[in-house]
Amino acid sequence: MTTLDGTGVADLRVGDAERDAVMVALHDHFAAGRLDRAELDERLGTTLAAKTRGDLEVIVRDLPDPKGLAVPKTAPARRERRHHHRGHRHGPPFPLLLGLFLVLAFTMGPGTGFLVVLQVALALWVVRAILMTLRHRLAHRQGAGGAGSGT
Repeated sequence: MTTLDGTGVADLRVGDAERDAVMVALHDHFAAGRLDRAELDERLGTTLAAKTRGDLEVIVRDLPDPKGLAVPKTAPARRERRHHHRGHRHGPPFPLLLGLFLVLAFTMGPGTGFLVVLQVALALWVVRAILMTLRHRLAHRQGAGGAGSGT
């Protein structure tokens, strides 16, 4: 497994926070009876001297979870990344609708502005729902077309 920058996970340098987390996990395993006092002391000393994630993995390899090691960040799948990006392209509609409400409330009267804002919000919601449905259907068709053309 490689990280986002292409280095091996075992080669990553660790800091005090990672060492502390492993030491807490070792104490928990000692309290559960999985380690005796001599093993705990030996592993704690090795943990304090650990320089890389691989060094820490060796210390807790034979123990069940939790081991105190965080799950490394890996590159997300291409589809997840595209979907994540798509979510940030659209701005939130609340500030736009609030601004529209304030403009209409001060220019059209107390009751009329509110109704106009509700109508605009409903129209935007319907348009967005239609666009999302069309995108979903298009993505579904492209996924089904790519899977079936492998003959």
